Amino acid sequence: MEHCEQNQTSDRETLNKTDILRDFQVSFFAMNRLVSFPWAFLEKDLESNKSSDLILDILKQTCLHSLCRKFPPLVRFRKLFLSELIRRQEAAGCDPLDELYDALAEVVGAEDTTECYKSYMLPGGDAVSLLENVALISEGTTGLVTWEAALYLAEWALDHQQVFTGRTVLELGSGVGLTGVTICRSCSPNRFVFSDCHSSVLQKLRSNVQLNGLTEPTVSVEEMDWTAATEEHIKRIGPDAVIAADVVYDPDVAGSLVKLLSKILNCSSAEVFICSTIRNQETYGGFKQQLETAGISHRVMTGAVSHVFPYNRASSIELIQLYT
Repeated sequence: MEHCEQNQTSDRETLNKTDILRDFQVSFFAMNRLVSFPWAFLEKDLESNKSSDLILDILKQTCLHSLCRKFPPLVRFRKLFLSELIRRQEAAGCDPLDELYDALAEVVGAEDTTECYKSYMLPGGDAVSLLENVALISEGTTGLVTWEAALYLAEWALDHQQVFTGRTVLELGSGVGLTGVTICRSCSPNRFVFSDCHSSVLQKLRSNVQLNGLTEPTVSVEEMDWTAATEEHIKRIGPDAVIAADVVYDPDVAGSLVKLLSKILNCSSAEVFICSTIRNQETYGGFKQQLETAGISHRVMTGAVSHVFPYNRASSIELIQLYT
């Protein structure tokens, strides 16, 4: 009996360690805030074992991982992360770890750029890697970074793959491509059309689509100006599902979006889903009012989504389905 209990304890510790390593990896490659990393578990391990074994395992899943070599996060972020590991190791009185100091030495002399890679780990262990801008707003657009509503919509898609499997999907305002690439990699659509209107966004979007091994004719990137898109254009795409994330932040473009959504619903039988982070209730309420005026109804998609990606879950995010 005692031997059995010891095995169960060992199994729980192994499971916890596996989960912790996964948490470190997911947060590191998505460049999540350092305060959100599971430091308490590491501290407890360092204090009880006086060994740097767990730190070495963390390094292997982050800075020493092949994904970091291929798609490295921001230099400044890696420097802060490694410095924090060193600080906690030294505070616990553990023996120095050569690999840790070597990794830090590698980034100390490197220069930061205005772009960096972020990698979002999928449930199966694969990753969606994207080149994003460091600044939230650059080149006059917010479309060069991944926003929370895109992450939420991607999680919802992973939970509702039947909406996309074997179907033609059109994404409006694709940005750098997180949601669409996730759907292409995990939900097996028959065809996926990314779209945006800003030239810099389209350039980065095309690069990210290629970066993740997605190719025509199954996947395409199209310029789509909401004010100029015609029903003929929509019919040519022939969408079975239409999605958009974080496209309702500007009241000046809400009218153009509603007109486009009206055309889509009038000339196709597509299921339409809009996901929004509600930053300004007046702006979001105004969008819903314009939908109603245009004869478009909506229902809020309730229910929890699986937690796949790291982001601020305190944000107010709403997913709605539109219909006439």
